[in-house]
Amino acid sequence: MIDLLPVTNVLGRLMAFFSLAYVIPIAGSLIYADHLVHDYVYAMAVTAAVGVLMYVLTRQHYRELRPRDGFVLVVAAWTQMAAIATIPLLLVYRDMSFTDAFFETMSALTTTGATVMTGLDDAPASINLWRHALQWLGGMGIIVLAVAVLPLLGVGGRELYKAEVPGPMKDARLTARITDTAKALWLIYFALTVACALALRAAGMNWLDAVSHAFSALSLGGFSTRDASVGAFDDAVIEVILIVFMILAALNFASHFAAFHARSLRPLWRDAEARAAIGVLGVSTLGVSWYLLAQETYPDFLTALRHVAFNLVSVATDCGYASQDFASWPVFAPLWMMFLACVTVSSGSTGGGIKMIRTLTLAKQASHELTRMVHPTVVRPVKIGSSVIAPSIVQAMLGFIFLYFMTVVVMTFALIVSGLDFITALSAVIACINNMGPGLGDVAANYAGLNAFQKWLLVATMLIGRLEVLSVLVLFTAGFWRK
Repeated sequence: MIDLLPVTNVLGRLMAFFSLAYVIPIAGSLIYADHLVHDYVYAMAVTAAVGVLMYVLTRQHYRELRPRDGFVLVVAAWTQMAAIATIPLLLVYRDMSFTDAFFETMSALTTTGATVMTGLDDAPASINLWRHALQWLGGMGIIVLAVAVLPLLGVGGRELYKAEVPGPMKDARLTARITDTAKALWLIYFALTVACALALRAAGMNWLDAVSHAFSALSLGGFSTRDASVGAFDDAVIEVILIVFMILAALNFASHFAAFHARSLRPLWRDAEARAAIGVLGVSTLGVSWYLLAQETYPDFLTALRHVAFNLVSVATDCGYASQDFASWPVFAPLWMMFLACVTVSSGSTGGGIKMIRTLTLAKQASHELTRMVHPTVVRPVKIGSSVIAPSIVQAMLGFIFLYFMTVVVMTFALIVSGLDFITALSAVIACINNMGPGLGDVAANYAGLNAFQKWLLVATMLIGRLEVLSVLVLFTAGFWRK
């Protein structure tokens, strides 16, 4: 059996570290005088106390993490942090159930952006800031942040990094040491967030809206301070700014790192994933704009282009903002957007889904199989750009995609059995496994109407999607728990 005590020890340290996140809503509460400081101080104290207690009770069992430990710790950390992050919501909204609060915080930490809350326009400023801060922390990964700043994880930090970082190329490193890699990623993430907040403020948002939307744009989380999402601002400049930063967040942060060091955009252009993602977004935007114009959804092409560009990029990058009720568009448009949500974002980004690298790789593999039917003796490696993809990675991708689609099928049928119609069930699962947020049908704007069973199913789907399916499902294999 796997020894859980060393995992519990490190989890306690992470919980104590996570308690520092409450500094953000405390500062917001003080600035906006919403009189909720004591609630956040209480939540911080509870979180720190739980973490310290877990550490003290297991400190004699501390050791470096092993490969299997990383998967257990990441799943446990995400679940426990989401659970304890509910404290402010439960203290402020006394009629909110734990199910709803946990759904909201898991949606935040997994950057899904599906919400059960209404009245966001009038919500306390610090509550909105807390929801968005959770998304921002979850975007690059609390575990990656911990690896960057907590040397206590030692060499075992690599196992956390590999278990949490999205995408198939987990062994690729930007720097010689894994802690330096995590720091580099977070510095770029932080710099882009600051740039986004300043741009939104210059475009006319107040500081609360600008910071909150910068948090959710760079994390591709999609939470908003308004019930009507970005549509409440009805500002083309704000939409353009968010489009730019959503696309940047959907690209591999390793390419951003390389571009920063080269002081050039060439590394981004040489990235085959980035070129494919931007190309798909551009062609789809133009195509859907012409389609909606032909369907007379909008009176002219420029209006159609504006609304399609923002909403399609938002959905395709798994962010989930909305400026229009795109669920009411002719059915091809929202279904195509949801398909893009499955495949568009790059590995090493803050988005979810299958990832563009897997899409490109398996498309190349399929092409080679067709060639092999005509020329059985031909030997041709799978290449993406100038990189050769090892057969072991191709096999891992096939396994991932099979489990991804089986998860979609199982969860969709479970929701249908629970009483949802097909479109609502399927779109909710796709939205949650891709960490996208809004679906179609009864979950186009809000998930509050679902029952507790349906919400818990989708909570599990969010976690499976955020941790790349395999990292969660491996815990349910008998071999994982054997020595």
